[in-house]
Amino acid sequence: MLDADLAELYGVPTGRLNEQVRRNIERFPPDFMFQITRKESEILKSQFAISSSWGGRRKLPLAFTEHGVAMLSSILRSERAVQVNIAIMRAFVKLRELLSTHRDMARRLDEMEKKYDAKFRVVFDAIRELMAPPIKPRRRIGFG
Repeated sequence: MLDADLAELYGVPTGRLNEQVRRNIERFPPDFMFQITRKESEILKSQFAISSSWGGRRKLPLAFTEHGVAMLSSILRSERAVQVNIAIMRAFVKLRELLSTHRDMARRLDEMEKKYDAKFRVVFDAIRELMAPPIKPRRRIGFG
C-alpha cells in the first residue's frame, strides 16, 4: 500500500506518516517498505489519471508490504491507527485465504479432469470459465 493511502486511512498527513517512518527507519527493512521508482510513479499516474505533479509531492511515494503495515502500528500510536491496522491485517489474511482456496480448487479440478474421460471436458471447461475473473466491458469513448 502507498504512503498516501495509508496516511488517509490513519487520519494523518502523508508527511507526518513518512516523518515517523524515517525516524524509525530501522523498523522498516526493504521487505517491509521501499520507495517506488520514478518509472513506477509514472505508471501509477497514468493508470489513475493523476496529475503529472503527483499532487505536489516532492519525493517519490513509499510502498509498504503487509509486514510494513503491521510495523506502522508500533510507530503510529493512536486508537484509530490500531483499529485501521487490525482492519488492514484482516484484509491481508482474507486475501491470502482466497488465493489459497482458488489454487486448491484449480489443483483439484486438474486431478479430477485426469481421472475422468473426455465426456466431462465440457463440464471442466465451464467450471474453469466460472473461476476466471470477469472481464469488464470497456466503455466506448467519443460519439457513437
